[in-house]
This record gives sequence, structure tokens and C-alpha cells, in this order.
Amino acid sequence: MAKLRLLTGNEVARIVEKLGFVFHHQRGSHLVYKHSDGRVTTIPSHSGEKIGPGLLLKIIKKDLGLTRKEFEKLSGE
Repeated sequence: MAKLRLLTGNEVARIVEKLGFVFHHQRGSHLVYKHSDGRVTTIPSHSGEKIGPGLLLKIIKKDLGLTRKEFEKLSGE
């Protein structure tokens, strides 16, 4: 399987908003999004930095409940 394209925190935030997550609050450089079904995700948003592959996969699989392929479609890959 091809490597997952690394994204910035703001790029991931736009994708989670497409999925129905709503910005809840920010603590430092971390954005917290909540979904009406109870799911919560925290996205680091350090200016210009990409989210590492391990954390990005954790957000995709555990927080969002998506497969890599589903996420890649949403991200425009």
C-alpha cells in the first residue's frame, strides 16, 4: 500500500468538518472537534508542520472511524 500523504493540522480540520465534526475549543495549538454522535478528535495545528503518519492514522481510524481509503477520497488523493 502506498504511503499516506502527510497533511497539516488545518488540512485535517477541513476534512473532519466535511464529516460533520464541529469545532469545540482550542487549547494552545490543539484544535478539539466534536461530532453529534459523541466522537471527539484533537488535531495538532502547529504552523507549517505536517502531522506524523502514526498520529494521522490514529485520528483516521480511532477518532473518525474511517478506513485509509475513505479518508484518502475525502482528502482528494
